Amino acid sequence: MLEIETLHHITLTVTDLDRSKRFYAEVLGLREIPRPPFDFPGCWFALGDRQLHLIQRSDGTTRGARGLDSRDVHFAIRVRNFEETVLALRSKGYREDRPNDDLMKIKVSPGATAGFPQIFILDPDRHVIEINAERVEG
Repeated sequence: MLEIETLHHITLTVTDLDRSKRFYAEVLGLREIPRPPFDFPGCWFALGDRQLHLIQRSDGTTRGARGLDSRDVHFAIRVRNFEETVLALRSKGYREDRPNDDLMKIKVSPGATAGFPQIFILDPDRHVIEINAERVEG
């Protein structure tokens, strides 16, 4: 039987590495970490005590041009303060009233059925990202 200890990293394919690096650093505040000298373009970010790996591919992702869908493939990150996170994203231009296929669309669910508050956004390649917190109040 496998004895899994933990999740180590998530890998996402991206079409424009520089654009994606800006998004993950400036919007989500992730810190880039050293990456081995692979023979293909990419970068790594610290994701708490785990990692996010980006790999540049010209054919992009399997999501295509689909809009924000919280039931599609996604990964989730946990934040300390839900309300501050919503305000920070709104200050960067994210809005709930944007069209569903707009990259600046945000879905905010403070009373989510999951039992914890959730936010959903898209990255520049339309990967769905869930941002959640233990509770609504910071």
